[in-house]
Amino acid sequence: MRDEAAIRGWQKRHFPQIARRARERGAHLVFLDESGFMLTPTVRRTWAPRGQTPDLSCWDRRDRLSVISCITVSPKAGRLNLYFEILKDNANAHGEDIVSYLRQLKQQLGAPFTVIWDGSKIHSRSGAVKAYLAKHPEIQAKTLPGYAPDLNPDEGVWGWCKYGRLANLAAYNTTHLRVKITHELDSLKRNNKKLLTSFVKETGLTPAA
Repeated sequence: MRDEAAIRGWQKRHFPQIARRARERGAHLVFLDESGFMLTPTVRRTWAPRGQTPDLSCWDRRDRLSVISCITVSPKAGRLNLYFEILKDNANAHGEDIVSYLRQLKQQLGAPFTVIWDGSKIHSRSGAVKAYLAKHPEIQAKTLPGYAPDLNPDEGVWGWCKYGRLANLAAYNTTHLRVKITHELDSLKRNNKKLLTSFVKETGLTPAA
């Protein structure tokens, strides 16, 4: 059950402390999450000429792609960035994948960071993740309150991509789907920092406070 009081407390009191401590140690804030993309289209209403109902032709296949991504906030200037990784076809994300992702992110950021994520078993509850974090104190992990995905701005990335840019996409195969996902997330990363900012503002969090 969603605990609104706990969510407001985290948003107004707990998170500002996390952000302040991250700045004090020169650490990025990292909002991390995972999502899945199916070959079956995510159907949404769309415009069409009157009397001509749109028709989506697609494979009756359950192939999918799992994607890990994060929105990062730099400690001084508060600059936003997006990093993502698409796993191999039909693979579910596991703790080992999160460790690999954190390892690459550490190299890309070149600085300490605080990762903020939900209570999934592949995050702080994973043995592999626990072991990795124990060896890397420069990476700290904080868990969002339960049933509060709207506190993670990375959810905005998934909503924008899955239900906006790639809505009604009937991909030919996983290769086609992978290309489309990569194109959209690369475009968001390189050309749309204002949209990333809007995802953070939507959560009500204030990393620069």
